[in-house]
Amino acid sequence: MRILVVEDERELAGLLNGALERAGFAVDGATSCASALDYLRVATYDVAVLDLGLPDGDGMSLLRHLRKDGSALPVLILTARDAPEDRVLGLNAGADDYLVKPFHMPELVARLRALLRRPNAALGVTLTLGNLLLDTSTRQVQVDGVDVSLSVRETSMLELLLRQQGTVVTRAVMEQRLYSFDVQLGSNALEVLVHRLRRRLQDVGATVGIHTLRGVGYLLSEAR
Repeated sequence: MRILVVEDERELAGLLNGALERAGFAVDGATSCASALDYLRVATYDVAVLDLGLPDGDGMSLLRHLRKDGSALPVLILTARDAPEDRVLGLNAGADDYLVKPFHMPELVARLRALLRRPNAALGVTLTLGNLLLDTSTRQVQVDGVDVSLSVRETSMLELLLRQQGTVVTRAVMEQRLYSFDVQLGSNALEVLVHRLRRRLQDVGATVGIHTLRGVGYLLSEAR
């Protein structure tokens, strides 16, 4: 899942980006309203974290702009503004959640995952197909109830495929959702990742397979 973090405080932004990457997100960091809009014009995100006090304007204005344009992107406001009226203002402007600084990183990650479980974004806390299960809260994968060890990137790819199970996920969508702009992708990086995940699922006896539709994309389906 890909996330946009809009935060101009460098130290906090670094901590946020690192923690969210370790939690399995592909993270892009913007430091202003203008740079956030630039990112949003060229990439598709699953969720955004938005600070309000930005150097070129109020994050609330950015949020209103998104909603006026019809964007349904889940947005969590992360701010030091803790007055009840500020919370009301943020939620009424279109925020999906509101978290006050200082905060606990595990709570932020849990709130973001909760946003991804809402009707238009997900299927639930656990995603299943055949004898395969992925707990989206703990990021734990199981086959027949036995824990399976996957890399962070492999788990992210599996989550994306499970969310789209039965439908083809194009290469472009995969690259958009799994990699941030600061990742230098080799020409066959995606194919290598698919191959590793496919082999791992086969090795642990999963009754699902990743099918390659050449020139189209990838499909996760239960073996017949």
